[in-house]
Amino acid sequence: MAKRIPNEVVEHFARIPLFRDVSKRSLRKIVSAATELDIRSGTVIVREGVSDRYLYVLVDGAAAVSRGGRKRDTIGAGEFFGELAFLDGGPRSATVTATADSRLMILSPSEMDAVLREEPGLAFRMICVLAGHLRAATNPPTD
Repeated sequence: MAKRIPNEVVEHFARIPLFRDVSKRSLRKIVSAATELDIRSGTVIVREGVSDRYLYVLVDGAAAVSRGGRKRDTIGAGEFFGELAFLDGGPRSATVTATADSRLMILSPSEMDAVLREEPGLAFRMICVLAGHLRAATNPPTD
């Protein structure tokens, strides 16, 4: 039996920019397939150079992104990360560390692949965000 997902949970995820235009049906699939995880500030969520293909959505909290031990960016509630490794299967390009107690939604490649086939607009948004991340990575930090 599929787990029942309250409407307010679906509405919460509909407000996350990545999922803004996703159908309610697909949102329910995403939420039911995802693993939610509460983590403490200071926890390393993904480590640069490690291979895995999970996609992460930061539901609540904040995180820092670093490359080569140097902070490059911050991530806030509603943002996602891990899209590059998710898309190409390569090692993580950065380390992401929680800077506040946070709640994550973790999606496996098989879960997201199924949703992306039904929701091509979601794939386009992921690519747009990835392009922004790549553009930022090619510009030197301003700190």
